[in-house]
Amino acid sequence: MKKILIIQGNPVSPSYNGALAEAYRKGAVSSGAEVRMITLNELEFNMNLAGGYRNKLPLEPDLLEAQEAIKWAEHLVWVFPIWWGGPPALFKGFIDRIFMPGYAFKYHKGKLFPDQLLKGRTARMITTMDGPSWYYKWFQGEPAHKMMKISTFALTGIKPVRITPVDLVGKQSEEQRKKWLEKIEQIGQKMI
Repeated sequence: MKKILIIQGNPVSPSYNGALAEAYRKGAVSSGAEVRMITLNELEFNMNLAGGYRNKLPLEPDLLEAQEAIKWAEHLVWVFPIWWGGPPALFKGFIDRIFMPGYAFKYHKGKLFPDQLLKGRTARMITTMDGPSWYYKWFQGEPAHKMMKISTFALTGIKPVRITPVDLVGKQSEEQRKKWLEKIEQIGQKMI
């Protein structure tokens, strides 16, 4: 049985991101996966990495549980909107606080690259945006996708990473939104 963790990062509730996360969950469960979900706006934690890595804040209980869920999972599904080219502050704060040295990676003196402590996990990002995905890719350079895939997942050993951009969300008809939910459910059934 595949262990899947879905992390829904839209601070607004209810949201289309929540519906997409639920569609993925429904598909994965129908294929026999064990699925857990984290909805970031339901957690209680300080988003600010006050003190940086040297004077780390102790992790709140919700963040400790999130770290355990990530360690438990074989496949991580990240669902979040693209705002101003990047993820919302809540999402970024969550990453800042839990992907800490000693948990997600570990540097060694004299070594250029760290140990990747989250190896063996795969990921999918499902992102939403109001603009066209071709514009986000070719003119903006996909900053949120690159932040997660290259700067976060590659550093910590999570691979491969697949990306499903859902674009023009504010301009979609109900029928188009329904088709996206069906597509995401099918991706969930494949557990990729």
